[in-house]
Order: sequence, then C-alpha cells, then structure tokens
Amino acid sequence: MFRPKTSSSRKPRSLNRLAIPGRLWIASDVHLGPDAPATAAAFQAFLERAGREADTLILAGDIFDAWIGDDVALREPDPWLLAALAALRRLAARIPLWLGRGNRDFLLGADLARHVGARLLPETALLDTDAGPILLAHGDEYCIADHSYQRFRRIVRRRGMQRLYLALPLRARKGIAAWARNRSMNANRYKAPDIMDVDPAAVAEALRRSGARALIHGHTHRPGRHGLWIDGKPCERLVLPDWDFDHAETRRGGWISIDRNGLRLWRYGPGGPEPVPGNEAGAAV
Repeated sequence: MFRPKTSSSRKPRSLNRLAIPGRLWIASDVHLGPDAPATAAAFQAFLERAGREADTLILAGDIFDAWIGDDVALREPDPWLLAALAALRRLAARIPLWLGRGNRDFLLGADLARHVGARLLPETALLDTDAGPILLAHGDEYCIADHSYQRFRRIVRRRGMQRLYLALPLRARKGIAAWARNRSMNANRYKAPDIMDVDPAAVAEALRRSGARALIHGHTHRPGRHGLWIDGKPCERLVLPDWDFDHAETRRGGWISIDRNGLRLWRYGPGGPEPVPGNEAGAAV
C-alpha cells in the first residue's frame, strides 16, 4: 500500500510518488536536542496523539537540531536521544512513520529508520492523499535567493562528501558540525528576510512540474497558508510550524492534518493545539 511509485517521464527523476490514504499528519522542524527538554516532552505527547488519531505520520525534516551520523546515534545515544528514539519506535509500532531529512539532519539514514521501524522519505515526494495529490518537501531547496546556502547545500549533499565526513572520528565530526552551525547562524543575521524565504517562481515551477495544486513544506519557520495562481489554476502553499517550547517567548509548534475533508493547519495555543482560523478555506485539491 505504501510502496513508492516511479514518477512519470514528465516529472523530475527525484520526484517519488507515494500513495498514503487515510488520515495523514505531517510535522517538521522539531529541532530535538539536549537543550530542549520541554520541546521533547511536547513532541512525545504529539506522537502519542498521532498514534491515536492519525493513520500515518510524516516528519518532513529537521526532526533533530543536528545529526552527525546514524552510527554514533545508535551506538552511544545520549539520554535525550534515547528517549526520542524510543518514542518514535512506539509510534512506528502503531502506524506507518516516514522520516524526512532537512538542512540540519540531512545525514539521517536508513540505519536510523530501521532502528525505529520507520521508512525514509524521498527528498521531494508527490503524495496521493484522500485530499488529492500534494507535493511535499523540506523547503530549503526552494530558497534559491540564498546563493551561499545553496552552494553549501550542493556540496554537503554529495554522497562522496558525506562518506568522507562519516569516516572521520567523532570529535572531528562534532567540530565540523559546530563550525557549520555557527557559520550559518552568523551569516543569517545579515541576510534580508526575503532571501531566506522560498522563491515564488521556484514554488510555481515545482507545482507545475508535479501536477499537484498544493505544496507543503517547512524550513522557513513561517507557518501559514498562501493562496496562489499558477497557469490560471488556484493552488496553495502550506508552511509547517517549527517547534520551540524552551527558548521562545511564546511556545510554538504544530502540524498539518490531511483527510477527505481537506487540509488543516494546527498550532499550539495557550490551551493546547488548535486549528488555525481560516482553515475552512482549505478544501480538497
């Protein structure tokens, strides 16, 4: 039922098609790490709820704030990571779980997925859902105005470069990861906000090539719903919330639910998760 299909000749080779019927939930940008215990607790509660109310859960990248290799994580997991993996394993025993890779955890691999009983999500996927075809991506690939990041992304996504990195000792890997993160944070302070957002033309081209009329992505930490017209057809871009219950002035997090009634964006409010006003416009596409 959940076997990936080969995309047609009219679609990019990297675009895999997945049939995922039923109640589908999608979340992204949780950024789990040793300094985010409240976020971890909220996320584990979310996983419990997903196990009760959803038929499938997709985590579309940046589940972890950093990932330096499956081998390290599975051999010597810190307590916070051990708890996170156990929660993912419990969920995967109840419903299908897909793990995507983002800009922070792009080294997440098949070993980790097997360890928790999940499946790896293709980098860009066309989902056949009860609400129609939906294009899903982490989102950083559409931030094409950020030229320095896109150059970095092309380099670190090369398999040869990843093999070289994973062959390094643990201490060296941690040092490189810390350097890259600090470099990125410092560079982002001086970038205009629109540079770090998705490019409208790139989004339009992705939807046009996929044949879908809805795109879901994360990465930008700018959750919302955006209507757009492409070739005279109404389309929609939905941005997943990022999660932070530890350091933000107002706790944040959320997900998107998809079923035969359409798409709905959920965000955490003072009393817990609640649907975002305006969801009524999210009819099936």
